[in-house]
Amino acid sequence: MTEKNLTMLTDFYEFTMAHGYFEKGMADRRAYFDMFFRRVPDGGGYAIMAGVQQLIEYFKNLHFTDEDIAYLRGRNCFSEPFLDYLRTFQFECDVWAVPEGTPVFPGEPLVTVAGPMIQAQFVETMVLLTINHQTLIATKASRITRAAQGRVVLEFGSRRAQGYDGAIYGARAAYIGGCHGTACVLADRDYQIPAGGTMAHSWVQMFDSEYEAFTAYADIYPTNCVFLVDTYNVLKSGVPNAIRAAREMIEKTGIRPKGIRLDSGDIAYLSIRAREMLDEAGFPDMQIMASNSLDEYLVRDLITQGARIDSFGIGERLITSKSEPVFGGVYKLAAVENAEGEIVPKIKVSENVEKITTPHFKQVYRLFDNKTGKAIGDVITIHDETIDDSKPYTLFHPIHTWKQKIATDFTVRPLRVKLFDKGSCVYESPAIDAIRNHCTQELDTLWEQVKRFENPQTYFVDLSKNLWTVKNDLLETCRI
Repeated sequence: MTEKNLTMLTDFYEFTMAHGYFEKGMADRRAYFDMFFRRVPDGGGYAIMAGVQQLIEYFKNLHFTDEDIAYLRGRNCFSEPFLDYLRTFQFECDVWAVPEGTPVFPGEPLVTVAGPMIQAQFVETMVLLTINHQTLIATKASRITRAAQGRVVLEFGSRRAQGYDGAIYGARAAYIGGCHGTACVLADRDYQIPAGGTMAHSWVQMFDSEYEAFTAYADIYPTNCVFLVDTYNVLKSGVPNAIRAAREMIEKTGIRPKGIRLDSGDIAYLSIRAREMLDEAGFPDMQIMASNSLDEYLVRDLITQGARIDSFGIGERLITSKSEPVFGGVYKLAAVENAEGEIVPKIKVSENVEKITTPHFKQVYRLFDNKTGKAIGDVITIHDETIDDSKPYTLFHPIHTWKQKIATDFTVRPLRVKLFDKGSCVYESPAIDAIRNHCTQELDTLWEQVKRFENPQTYFVDLSKNLWTVKNDLLETCRI
């Protein structure tokens, strides 16, 4: 993305609104937009933030080429002064975001863009596209890797992804969410995500026998040899041939093969029998990998059924988040500034209560219990509010306000960081391994009840009293 100008990857109504703001003299009025989501995919208890690095790269490359201007002129709906404005367009916004790898929850502003109205509005499509996609895949990866209970999980989904960007950025997001590596070579080259792989069934079929295929592979890759054993018959052919090839490999090189891979059939039964056969043959160190349309539920079931699997290769159901392939993030106006520079909160009201927005320029804090180290909850405040962790703090449900919790002996931490200051990047994205480690550490601060697959405990995301009052007062003014 660093070499791509994606300025024109936007919805056409961003141009029609931008033109309208320009013609009405509102182009430079400062506005505040929030990106947030309303529901965790798969009925989960949390999501994993991802995509910030690509969002930064997009903001850095925002500009209109002569070809872009010529295209827009050809639509015959934009004035020449507006096209001149776009020709000299320079990103001038302030941007805040939750760091990648952080667990996040519905209603929280994951990204806030503040700046000239045209600019803050125009970036909506790419903010949503970038954060929605990678957060979706990182969240799915987190669920799958947790289901694996410490076993290695590799992302194998490039060939089933929705487009090449989906494969590359999906691999990146999956690694952030907990996967140990990927099959995607480009993700390794560009993002330092460990890529690996063994053989396909076609390799085995190319030789006169399965045994010859295994010995040929062992000759070439003795230090990273994993045999795919289900091309013909796992227990009658595949595993016996793998054992035979392994013995000859040790005799020739002294190097022991890594293991075998199962890609079809009753994985639980076959892995148990294969484990017995490998152990009896003197290969207790040869590991068993399983693939074949797996997800968190199948992984969990295999382990529950006693499957002897050491690692999993997860493809289509991870890279597409097949069970729920949409992360429903939205981008909404939260405030504008008046002529005096005062922030004026804005609200969107709906008959669907969950679609009523939270107004104002905001900050998000996370409270941690000092005794357990666990997260107590998050509080969304007005931007200049602080939470004093030396005093008890009352959290209350923003709708059912009688539901309250008093936090004592806690530490408070702002959840977001500033990415851009007046259009200049002031944030350096951490290395991918640092992001992945951050994800692991932050997940450890959540109670296990929040991380359940079914009916997770709801995590507290509350409004400060001041912000709740602003929202409630605006709702009162909207009464008909």
